[in-house]
Amino acid sequence: MKKTAEGRRKTRSFFKKLGPGLITGASDDDPSGIATYSQAGAGFGLQTLWTALITIPMMSAIQEMCARIGIVTSRGLAATLRKHYPPALLWLMILLTVPAITLNIGANIQGMGAVAHMLLSPEIRENMPIFSPFLFSIIFTALLLYVIIRFPYRKLASVLKWLCLSLFLYALVPFMLDLNWRKVFLSVITPHFDFTSEYLAILVGILGTTISPYLFFWQATMEAEEMTHRKNLIVDKQLIGDMEWDVNLGMVFSNLIMFFIILTAGSVLFPNGINSIQTVEQASAALEPLTGRWAHVCFALGIIGTGLLSIPVLAGAQSYLLSEAFGWVKGLDKKFYQAIPFYITIASSLLLGLLLNYFGVSPVRALILTAILYGITAPVLIGMILHIGNNKSIMGEFSNSGLSNFLGFLTLLLMGAAAAVLLWLYF
Repeated sequence: MKKTAEGRRKTRSFFKKLGPGLITGASDDDPSGIATYSQAGAGFGLQTLWTALITIPMMSAIQEMCARIGIVTSRGLAATLRKHYPPALLWLMILLTVPAITLNIGANIQGMGAVAHMLLSPEIRENMPIFSPFLFSIIFTALLLYVIIRFPYRKLASVLKWLCLSLFLYALVPFMLDLNWRKVFLSVITPHFDFTSEYLAILVGILGTTISPYLFFWQATMEAEEMTHRKNLIVDKQLIGDMEWDVNLGMVFSNLIMFFIILTAGSVLFPNGINSIQTVEQASAALEPLTGRWAHVCFALGIIGTGLLSIPVLAGAQSYLLSEAFGWVKGLDKKFYQAIPFYITIASSLLLGLLLNYFGVSPVRALILTAILYGITAPVLIGMILHIGNNKSIMGEFSNSGLSNFLGFLTLLLMGAAAAVLLWLYF
């Protein structure tokens, strides 16, 4: 009995340590991520599989810095910049981030509408054009607006995360195939570089959708809100340690899903000549060895589930950023009348994202372009985060450690170099 009670105590202690980091990790595998990882596997086989390993410490380092800034200052990144730095830096952050997040929201909504439309039978698609992808996008936008305003995000996330379990199907498909696991292992531990614009574009996209700027703001703000709501918390090594555990677990979870999506697409689509994914039907074909004719359904559930989970994070991160910049009352736990500008900003970002459907870019292409844009803008934001993390007048005794700085600057250099070479090849 004592062992059972001790086991329950340890289990409760384990789950108590899980918070914003795990939600952040789950949100990172959004429709943009699924599309980018699928294209990476389809286009290049196992050649990009090494990114799933190398990005774990880099993701963890940057997200840990953001979380630590939120804990120590009880402010988000924008509020910290506003208080301690020249206004030009804050405006630069807004200029780089808001367009990318809006595009991401629009691409995710468009992707959700496309997969919902895919679930209709061909007869309905032909004979009833009213059921278009755009109609489903409108429905999802209206649904998201209602639930974001009506319910606290944590309650929403606790339900929606179960829809994302369909992503684990990607972890099963490779074990149904006759794979050369030695080759898989070597692909993971041996970085491959191909200096073509196509490979560099997908590499920047992988880095951008994995180490995403919107997650920087979300992580810092959620940790800051935790500190505000639980006023008895003391910033000490124990609290920082619990946060690091939460962040690291969330990033490992995120990259594990990333690894299996690339592996599945690289093992199913690439050998069968599906090297350029243009439609959601092509992307869903990666699951056919496991789910057969249900592949479309399982893929659609994954896209819709991750979209419903990540879009509130995207819109919330953008609204927190602008609210902190302009001094508005903010908080997803507040009622609409308590934070009107905050919720109007969320609604505006969703509606602007919905209007991006009119630009004529395919849903899959829009999702991948979003990841590439993140990869280009992220290095500047990482530079700002590194400076804040090392600013002892802000962080005191909890400024960056040597390991944090090493991993942070490595991330900055790798993402900056990849983005610079890509831009050089294009222009």
